[in-house]
Amino acid sequence: MSRAVEEIEQELGVLFRRGRALSHELAEAVHPGLEPGHYAFLVRLDEAGASRPSELAAYFHIGKATAGRQLTCLETLGLVTRRPDPEDGRAHLLELTPEGVTRVLAARAQRRETFHERLSTWAEGDLATLAQLLSRFNAEFG
Repeated sequence: MSRAVEEIEQELGVLFRRGRALSHELAEAVHPGLEPGHYAFLVRLDEAGASRPSELAAYFHIGKATAGRQLTCLETLGLVTRRPDPEDGRAHLLELTPEGVTRVLAARAQRRETFHERLSTWAEGDLATLAQLLSRFNAEFG
């Protein structure tokens, strides 16, 4: 293994740890005591729109029971609501409530502001290069 690949592995470890910490902060910004996994569900519903619980479980590679517990918590907090699936009367769809949308958008705005602040000293070309390389990296591992 080349030294550069070892350095990438090490830096990604740091990045992932910081990403988990950021996810925790964002979850707390949405609702005190909210877990990062719950926040991930909210973001997915914001991005994908109304979804079946089974679709969300598959997306996150978790069991349906685990997804169900997390989604029930989000419903209890008033951030997610469920409605019948018009394509299958036996199933239901989950979607963000207006309160859920408001809180997710506020947390995402906070995250963007943090990135703008932390990267404000970087040259635009460096930012573009980083974005391009991250996109390429994600495509390789996606």
